Amino acid sequence: MAHVVFDCFPGGKRKALTMSYDDGTVHDRRLVETFNRHAIRATFHLNSGRFDSEGYLKGSEVAALFAGHEVAVHGLSHPCLPHLPKEGVIREIMEDRRTLERLVGYVVRGMSYPGCDFNDALVQMLPSLGIEYARVCYTKSDFAIPDDLYRWPPSCHHQKGVEKAQAFLRLPPQWGLQLLCVWGHSAEFELSGNWGLIEQFCSITANNDAIWYATAIEVVDYMRAVRSVRCSVDGNTLYNPSSIPVWFSLWEYMPIEVRAVQPGQTLSL
Repeated sequence: MAHVVFDCFPGGKRKALTMSYDDGTVHDRRLVETFNRHAIRATFHLNSGRFDSEGYLKGSEVAALFAGHEVAVHGLSHPCLPHLPKEGVIREIMEDRRTLERLVGYVVRGMSYPGCDFNDALVQMLPSLGIEYARVCYTKSDFAIPDDLYRWPPSCHHQKGVEKAQAFLRLPPQWGLQLLCVWGHSAEFELSGNWGLIEQFCSITANNDAIWYATAIEVVDYMRAVRSVRCSVDGNTLYNPSSIPVWFSLWEYMPIEVRAVQPGQTLSL
């Protein structure tokens, strides 16, 4: 008997890559150009209170610059959020959201913690502030999808990106869903004079038919869709209540077929 296994990203791919960058300095311009040239997608966590100041992006350029990528919250002014009163936390997140949403024209739903500083009380506040995931800075050793989207650990900092990408590409695709998430700050490339590092990373990860290139919120939306699928007791009927297709494999000792259950579809296997 074949078994349904949710081990596919969109298009039946089993690997996904997302890039995650903080602060919104002027060096994001060069980084975006590099990503666009290689068709790699990223999420940029921005401090909108710093727009139009020296070294930072202009608010007027945000929508066009980050088109095709995701814009997310990083605090209005990059404070250590756990050390603020509750009212200050709300202001920093909601005003950053408000400004970014007015600039880009869509609902901003993600964030990274300024200074990677957070605690349980802050995490518990985020859903009520419209935040659906939050990336941290400490990394994890594997490529598994995070269980806790409000404590999302990246796979590595970009300093170790090439090494990590090589391990990611070597990993057999039948090992389930594999996500490579790389984080950093574009200003680090300028300060270290090592822009060639991100060029090298992009050159070895781009244009790979086995990889889904996604933003963080796209990964979040897809995994929530996967987890929403309902399966009959005997395993031969699936119902997808979400608004996006969900891909899966039929296994019988090994994958024998890759299929998708469409939004709102009840699929008999």
